[in-house]
Formats: sequence, C-alpha cells, structure tokens
Amino acid sequence: MTLPTGAATAPDDLAAGADERILARGLKNIGDMIRLAPKPFAVGAAGAMINTGMTLLLSYVVGWVVAGIAVPAYENGEVALGTVLLGVAALLGTSIVRFSSMCARRIGAGVMQFGVQAIWRRQITRRYLALPVSWHQKHPTGTLLSNANADVEAATRPLAPLPFACGTLFMVVIAMIAFFTIDWAVALVALGMFPALFALNAVFATKMAPRAKRAQELRAEVSAVGHESFDGALVVKAMGREAAETERFSGSATELRDAMIGVGRLRAAFDPAISGLPEIAVLIALLVGLARFEAGAIDLEQLVTVSFMFSVLAFPVRAIGWVLGDLPGSVVGRARVDHVLSATGDMAYGDKELPETGAPARLELDAVAYAYPDGHEALREVTFTVEPGTTVALVGATGSGKSTLAHLAARLVDPTRGTVRVDGEDLRGLTHASLARTTALVQQIPFVFDDTIRANIGLGRPGLDTGPDADERLWAALAAAGAEKFIANLDDGLDTEVGERGTSLSGGQRQRLTLARALAGEPRLLVLDDATSAVDPKVESQILAGLKDSAEAVSVLVVAYRRATIALADEVVFLEGGRITARGPHAELLRTHQPYADLVTAYERAEAEREFDEESAA
Repeated sequence: MTLPTGAATAPDDLAAGADERILARGLKNIGDMIRLAPKPFAVGAAGAMINTGMTLLLSYVVGWVVAGIAVPAYENGEVALGTVLLGVAALLGTSIVRFSSMCARRIGAGVMQFGVQAIWRRQITRRYLALPVSWHQKHPTGTLLSNANADVEAATRPLAPLPFACGTLFMVVIAMIAFFTIDWAVALVALGMFPALFALNAVFATKMAPRAKRAQELRAEVSAVGHESFDGALVVKAMGREAAETERFSGSATELRDAMIGVGRLRAAFDPAISGLPEIAVLIALLVGLARFEAGAIDLEQLVTVSFMFSVLAFPVRAIGWVLGDLPGSVVGRARVDHVLSATGDMAYGDKELPETGAPARLELDAVAYAYPDGHEALREVTFTVEPGTTVALVGATGSGKSTLAHLAARLVDPTRGTVRVDGEDLRGLTHASLARTTALVQQIPFVFDDTIRANIGLGRPGLDTGPDADERLWAALAAAGAEKFIANLDDGLDTEVGERGTSLSGGQRQRLTLARALAGEPRLLVLDDATSAVDPKVESQILAGLKDSAEAVSVLVVAYRRATIALADEVVFLEGGRITARGPHAELLRTHQPYADLVTAYERAEAEREFDEESAA
C-alpha cells in the first residue's frame, strides 16, 4: 500500500543546490503578499519606522543625558532640577512612543500574515471545488491538506518579521547618515557590516532551498499516510495490520525528522554567524570610536551616541536575517500553493436554465465515449435514453463502465466524445445551479458529515435548513428513502449527532441517509450508483418501487446487481467492455442474451450463498 509523495504535487523547479534565484523569487513573493494586504502592512511598516526612528533618537538623548547631565553632575557634584526633569521627560517620551509604535508594528504584522493565509486558503479551497474529480483522484487527500495548511504557513512565514525588517532598513539608512555626520571612520565600520550580512544570508538561502523543499514534501507525505491510515482504521484493525501501518507511518515520520534535522543543522551553522556579525561590528565600532575620541576627532557625546546607536542596531539588524532566512521555505511553500492555484481542468458551466416544472426529466446519451487521462477508453459509442418517469438499470460486470456512465449523467466528468442531454439541453450548457436542481447522484460509498441528521440531509439548502415546512420536507425524504423509522427511534430524532463519517450508523442506514439527502432536493433525475447495496434486498425493492410509484415521480438511472432490483426497471442497459451489447426488459434479456443471463444469475447465486452463510453463522 504505497502513496505518492508530495513531490508529485509541486513543480520540480528548485533543484538541489542549483537555484540562484531564491532571493529574487522570495522578494517577489513578499511583494505579492503586500499587494494582498496593503493596509496592515502599511500599519506595521509605519509602526516599525516610527519605532526605529525613536530608537535612533534615543541614542542622541542618551548621549545628551550622559554628556550634558551625568558627567557635569559627577564633576560638579550638583545638577539643576529642571535639567534632570527635562532628561527624564525626554527618555520617558521616546520610550512611550517606541512602545506604542512597537504595538502597531506587531499588530500590523499579525493581521497581514494571518490575513494573507486566510486569502490563500480560501483560494485553494475554491480551486479544489472547481477542479474535476479526475484531478482529485491523482492527489492524495493528505497532500491537499498540506497544501492548504503547512504550505500556506511556510509561504507567509517571512511576513511576521517583515515590518520589523522594513523599519530596520529605514534605521540603517538614517544611522548611516548619522555615522557619516559624526565621523567617517565609524561610518566605514557600519558600511562593511551590512554587505557582509547580506552575503552570508545569500549563501544560507541557496543552501537551504533544497532542504526546505524536501521538508515540505515530506510534511505532505506524512499527512497523506496519516490521513489514509485514519480513514482505513476499520480495515487496518480487522486485518490485523496495525504493526504494518505503524511501520509505514514511522518510515515517513523518520524521513521528515531527518529532513528537519538537516534544516536545523544548517540553521545552527549559519544563525550564530548571522546573529554574531552585528555584535562584532559593535565591538569594532567601539574600538574605532575610542581611538577617534582619543585623537580628538569626536567628543564624548558623539562617542556615547555612536556606541549606543551600534548597540541598538545589533538586534534589529537580525530581523533582516530572519526575513532572508525564511525566504527559501517561503519560496518552496509558495511554489506548492501556486501548483494548486494554477491547476487547469475547470469544469466550465453554461448560462442555460432548465424550467422548474417538477416533472421527471429526460436523459439522453448520444454516441458517448469516455477515456481516462492515461488513454484507457472506458466507454465507446454509448447511446440510450431514460424517458421521463421511467427507471433504467445499468447492468454489467466490474469494469464495464457503469459508474463512469453514472458520473457522466451527473456531470462529474464530461464525455470525450458525444453528448449528454437533459430535456434536450447539453449538460455543458447548463448553469451549475440548474444542473444541481435537476440531477442528484447517490454513490455506492455514502459520505456522512460529522453533524446532525438534519444538517446531513439539508446541507444548508434553502427551505431545508429553516422554514415552516423544513421538517416536513426532511421527513418526506426520509420516508421515501426508507429511513424514517430508524431515525424516529433515535433519542434526538433529526437532531441526533451521527459522529465522524456516520460511525454511529450501519452501512445500510448511511446509504439510506444519503439517498434521503438527494431526494430532499426534489431532483427530476436521480442517478443511483449501486447506492442501496448495503440495504436489505426487501427494503431496497420497497424504496425503488416507492420512487417509481410516487406522486412526485423522478426519472431514475440505477447501477444494479440484484435481480429483484433489476426486475423493477422499465429497461435494462447491459454493458460489456464499455459498449452496450443488449437493451430491453429484464425478462426478455434473460431469454435472449446469454451473457446477461449468466451475469444476473451469477449475482443471484452469490447473494443466496452470502445469505446462507449469514444464517448458518447466526
């Protein structure tokens, strides 16, 4: 049981150790995110610039306090009270402004980061909903979850320190002007520090890119393996495969651990150098400043100002390193997000609306063929009609194309050739809303949300979630699906919580619940893809007979196996190898088409043997 890794879901354009465009791509990604949330960025950047401006101003204030207040007080033994109060007011005022601007910087950064994450997650979700079933079948669920979660977080990680880094750049520009104003020798020390810092981060980004890419891929793989294991928990336990699944998950988790350790080791090698470079610059600046002070080039106030300015620059300059350090992971995460957002294959809808007559619909398939992306042709020149109010049964061996036909009828996929029409209109020309109102598909494997019975049937549709006759419509749908009795016997009735994937319900109950969900929308065409296989045969016959004899009859296309179910159909369409080889009433095909008779009786024998085994076991 092998899952495709997350590597298959992202463009392979970050070859190991070969991407020299990390900085450019990372800065472009930052620019794109700023355009998505310009106001929070403006608030954060303005707060950061004010904060750094006040920090630089504080350097001058401290220099003035030391040279103008502290030193005279030490030398003369006294100082004027007004001068002390002025010094306190200057220090306190700059500190208050710094604190307020720091709050603005942090709030702006947080709102921007989480806002962009929300935008991208919504966009990814919309793409998931717009992309066809064939696209989803090629991408593990865990990988898709990773795209919407871990990859979005990685892509937006530089936004947290970004306003701080912008403020730091502003501080650097002002500080360089101040250094050159005070003394050229001190300015040269600062001038040498920043190119060295950027060069070090450029080397780090180049080496980090392939490691970050691999780590993101493995996050997706671990998520995919875990999701599949949770989904298949009953199979794993029933088959005694706990140890094998644990080993499989442990293998992926170990790979992720090793990849993350590799990332950590690289950070451990570069972070001390990146963090230590400004500290070294402070020491050098202090030594140069002392030498210049002794030479008489600068005075005491200027020396204190320079020393304090370098010390307050040391920490903020790291913010630039934080942004640059997060760029490789950000580029990888953005590439994986863009892979989803740029995925093609959307199912385009037309602008035609079918009249809401309430009468059963007419379904026509005209020379329909369908080929999978790998080239395998599942259907060839299929032509038949489901007349209004009739039931047509699709019968055939496994792999004959029955489910593919059901998906075509509900327009989960479009035919490669030919046309599928409802009431004479090509399905591709209908609006999505019109198609959803007209046609309902019920799959063999029912999906039940972790919610109440009411929410599972209504799905928030108008008239089914609230309204004076909402409950009446829900109970009518449950009755038509043969589910009203067991729902009525539940303690909370429609408000009963069914658990994740309906674990509190049996397989047959889940199938009837999903059938009721489809019927509650009052479709004019109902497509059942073996949707009652887990229901007792007698109950299944009652359900299908009730649908046929209902006052609000619908046209039904049903994938059927049981002989009793097939016998209820007005017409049987027999498929072999993706082609129709026989059509007609069930009784007639039994007499005239031997392959059909052999298949149906084989199903009947298998069903009888299963029931006999169950009775014997009981």
